[in-house]
Amino acid sequence: MNSYETVFILTPVLSEDQAKEAVQKFEGEITSLGGKVRHSESWGLRKLAYPIQKKSTGFYFLVEFQAEGNVVAGLELSMKRDERVMRFLSVKMEKDHLVYSEKRRVKLGEKKSAPAEA
Repeated sequence: MNSYETVFILTPVLSEDQAKEAVQKFEGEITSLGGKVRHSESWGLRKLAYPIQKKSTGFYFLVEFQAEGNVVAGLELSMKRDERVMRFLSVKMEKDHLVYSEKRRVKLGEKKSAPAEA
């Protein structure tokens, strides 16, 4: 099994619940095709570098998973067919990428658990 990372942008007209439901759909798609979701992260509503479908913002999401190559093809086909997805990019993660990703997750975990300064 290979490790992959997919970043996708959902249309900003969705509510938070609708966006979460879309992410759960894609995570379910990965597991139903035989993959294993390792990490999922919401980057929130962000401004786009250029307008896409006449929209200037979008909900960004990151999903890291382990799977065979055919799972990525199935996931991307599902994203192409879903009108909520504005853009997506899937990347195969090499050794250095995996190390960086793990360090980044640990760092994010520390920030979330650190007490707020007064």
